[in-house]
Amino acid sequence: MIPDIHQKAFIEEATELLSELEQTLLELEADRENTELISKVFRALHTIKGSSGMFGFDEMAVFTHDIENVYDLVRNGELPVTKEIIDLTLVARDRLYLMLSGNSADTSLNGEKATEILQSFKMIITNYHGTGKQEAIPARLPETVDEKHLAKGVKTFLIHFRPAENLFLSGTNPALLINELCELGQAITVAHFDAVPGLAELNPESCFTHWDIVLGTEKGADAINDVFIFVGDDSELRIKEFNDAGDLNSEPLRAKLVTLIRSAAVNGYAEVESFLGTKKNALVGVAKPQKVKSEHKKNKEVQEAHHEQDSASSLRVSTEKLDELVNLVSELVTIQARLVQIASQSADTTVITISEEVERITWALRDSALNIRMLPIGTTFSKFKRLVRDLSNELGKEVELTAEGAETELDKTVLEKLNDPLIHIIRNSIDHGIESPDEREKNNKSRLGSVQLSASQSGGNVLIKIRDDGAGIDKEVIRKKAIQMGLLQENNDASDAAVFSCIFAPGFSTAKKVTSVSGRGVGMDVVKRAIETLRGTVEISSKLNEGTTIILKLPLTLAIIDGLLVKIAKETYVLPLSSVEECIELSPADIEKAHGRHIVNIRGAIVPYINMRERFEIEGDVPDIQQVVIAGINGVRIGFMVDKVVGQHQTVLKTLGKAYQNVEGVSGATILGDGSVALILDIAKLAERESYAESIAG
Repeated sequence: MIPDIHQKAFIEEATELLSELEQTLLELEADRENTELISKVFRALHTIKGSSGMFGFDEMAVFTHDIENVYDLVRNGELPVTKEIIDLTLVARDRLYLMLSGNSADTSLNGEKATEILQSFKMIITNYHGTGKQEAIPARLPETVDEKHLAKGVKTFLIHFRPAENLFLSGTNPALLINELCELGQAITVAHFDAVPGLAELNPESCFTHWDIVLGTEKGADAINDVFIFVGDDSELRIKEFNDAGDLNSEPLRAKLVTLIRSAAVNGYAEVESFLGTKKNALVGVAKPQKVKSEHKKNKEVQEAHHEQDSASSLRVSTEKLDELVNLVSELVTIQARLVQIASQSADTTVITISEEVERITWALRDSALNIRMLPIGTTFSKFKRLVRDLSNELGKEVELTAEGAETELDKTVLEKLNDPLIHIIRNSIDHGIESPDEREKNNKSRLGSVQLSASQSGGNVLIKIRDDGAGIDKEVIRKKAIQMGLLQENNDASDAAVFSCIFAPGFSTAKKVTSVSGRGVGMDVVKRAIETLRGTVEISSKLNEGTTIILKLPLTLAIIDGLLVKIAKETYVLPLSSVEECIELSPADIEKAHGRHIVNIRGAIVPYINMRERFEIEGDVPDIQQVVIAGINGVRIGFMVDKVVGQHQTVLKTLGKAYQNVEGVSGATILGDGSVALILDIAKLAERESYAESIAG
């Protein structure tokens, strides 16, 4: 039975491989003559076929076999890369993903969809054999072709294969590799048992057998290396090429070669090579040299050294372990804040020095722990090329997706939750924004529409821009629809940002008909809620006939944020510092000038504010001078009046219990240095509930 740990590792690696396969296929569609991309697709399919069989996913191995055969013909220049082949392979890739994850009822090899895909690939092979390969070869062969691609006759190979001693632990069956090798042509196989120890030392989980194979085939050395693609790094593999040795099924020839090979284990391979008639410079595959004595022990040492080298460069760690580490670091930040508070009240210089040192180390540890969870946003961007391709075909449009800033890093948790909002935005950009090719041509635009994704870091936030060069948004159409829905008043001269923000209202849609892509008013409100859950904001800007830009502003991480501590009476609250623009004082005279309205004049601009005492119904004496914290929310400025601004604070987020998780206006809590609890305010939700803030999105 294959250990669960190895099967889990296979699933993770196969998932990554399927993602890479999709990306490579999309690149190949744009550059169909690129032999490197063709080889990359073939090797990905070959790896999936071989490794899935080793780890118990037998149906995946069988399913991939015919697909691999098609790409073998493509790789050898006997079939051209066509849109049909790309389309079929992408559909097959999706089916392989379902087989791997088991997230569909129809994952069986005999299922209707799998059968249809396989029949399509078999039909490609059947048509190829029916029409003959001569039609495709001239168009595919480059000016200089490697000898192995032009060889028409049979070549003979002498293959020496000594597996790693711990081969069985990875779920690999060497007999299957030998069988696959024999399928390439005529073969003579000799197994050697000289390294098998005595019964007392024999470990049934170790492989002590090694093989010599004489293979007559029309295939080249690449086909042989592909058989051992999973074990080549850890095993000893030698491949030598010879002239055609004749019919290997001939009994006299077989008997002679078996005798020579068996004696070669002691006397060396010179006599075997002489009999086969080696060609000059015929060594086409070499493994790490090892001495005959104690080979299985030395092989193990080589594997361990190789493993240590790999481990030093990268290490796969489960998300659960990373979450646990970040939680522990978060607790340490809280304790460190308490230590700083105690030290500030102490006159002992030793305590103060220790506190400062602990603070320095804690901040460094915090940054390191959070950086471990950071991933380049390009891993998410690359997934959308397939979405754009399929959606463009469905809608009959020509759209190109470009990406910038793929190296910008974002917390893994944020990336995972960002996927669905970006899908909604891109779908809307293509469906509503990008015009049909004919319409674009009439407007003196290129038939090929463009959707641009870009990411950049700004302080403690990441800005993600989604821009299309489509028709843009008609502000007046949005305004009329918003007035009909009661989102805006008819005589309200709202700003562009306020009008565009109505798009995020539940049920808002200007689509004239419902399609499979959009039109039901579901999507953009989901985007807004998802981004706000990540403590981010969404802004829209658009110009008619020029295009639309949507900007997502997201925090780098969800675990620890920079907050602004404020006090109202005896209670302490935290406002996300990323949204805060400035703080101003508000005197009784300023309040009187406003004539009872909650507005403040800031350098000639009127900014509304929320009286937090009234909002939270907090009683007590009001200070003579109050503070207003000005924040930017979805492109609109709004203030929050508090008693006192304490200052910046490293805030470790704690989720609220089930009884309080749906309280509007509060997104979480944190523990302060003195052990007290401070609520973290959701300032976007607070703004939405105020009657004068109807211009805020939602």
